[in-house]
Amino acid sequence: MGYKIGSIEYYLPDYVVDNEALSKEFSDWSSKKIEKKVGIRERHVVSENETSLDLAVKAGEKVLQHVNRETIDFLIVCTQTPNYYLPPNSCILQEKLGLQKSVGVFDFNMGCTGYIYGLALARGLIGTGIAEHILFIASETYSKLIHPKDKSNRTIFGDGAAATIIGKDENDGIKEFVFGTDGSGAGCLIVPNGGLMNKYNSNAPEIESSAGSFRTDNNLYMNGPEVFNFTLSAVPKLIDDILAVNGTTLDELDYVIFHQANKYMLDYLRTKIGIPPEKFYVNLLHTGNTVSATIPIALKDCLDNNIIASGDKILLAGFGVGLSWAGTIVEL
Repeated sequence: MGYKIGSIEYYLPDYVVDNEALSKEFSDWSSKKIEKKVGIRERHVVSENETSLDLAVKAGEKVLQHVNRETIDFLIVCTQTPNYYLPPNSCILQEKLGLQKSVGVFDFNMGCTGYIYGLALARGLIGTGIAEHILFIASETYSKLIHPKDKSNRTIFGDGAAATIIGKDENDGIKEFVFGTDGSGAGCLIVPNGGLMNKYNSNAPEIESSAGSFRTDNNLYMNGPEVFNFTLSAVPKLIDDILAVNGTTLDELDYVIFHQANKYMLDYLRTKIGIPPEKFYVNLLHTGNTVSATIPIALKDCLDNNIIASGDKILLAGFGVGLSWAGTIVEL
């Protein structure tokens, strides 16, 4: 028995924040400077009353046009921006997407590596006979976590959701996985307040960074230099390990898709690892970093633009919040 990624669809919010708008808010940024630095020209952002659940519904409805929704027997949702502490988004999605009441559901909280984890969970559920047709949705609204005066993170992150159908297949379309975790770096990417350890503080003081960005402990904090150093240390070994566990080489692969963090980081990693540019995807131009949704969005764009095709072998790798890293090889 094998496992296969079927249809992929994604949804981006209607509201767009382009670099021109940001340059008007932050006088030391220019539109060209932002694009050159992070490779992003615009990003889609949810409205005040729009949530990750809303995006998940839109993405889910798009992908369910390709299958009979009555065949879906498990729903997995990856999000770090759920609507509630409880119930999980997945329970509400079951009703909103019209899935059978016999469907199993759960949410999990894992950001930049989330798509890889979701594929692994789906493979496990299918491999043990618990499920045969899984709907996996990654949906994030990081814009709700970012301080309005945080000029660094506002240039990078966008909101979005992606939905993937994963099913049982004669061929093995999802290969072996590699995972890694270093919780000592948890503070490098964190929202300090808002959980049960440190509750949301409406009077939290503003904190100014050396780069002139502002936040409070209610907002997303990212230590950019430390995250960059982490990726340079962890990702090259991750790629070596993925190739080794799957008994293959970069030359034998058709394409490589990393979590779309920012263009500078991706270009640096590609060069360091030695991946040919014609086999490597970088396109954050119109979406920005959508966290757990970046890899499936990239897969869908590559399929739509005939960059990859059925039968191709593609290495997928995620890295970031946690700190965590993960990867696998898929054959479409």
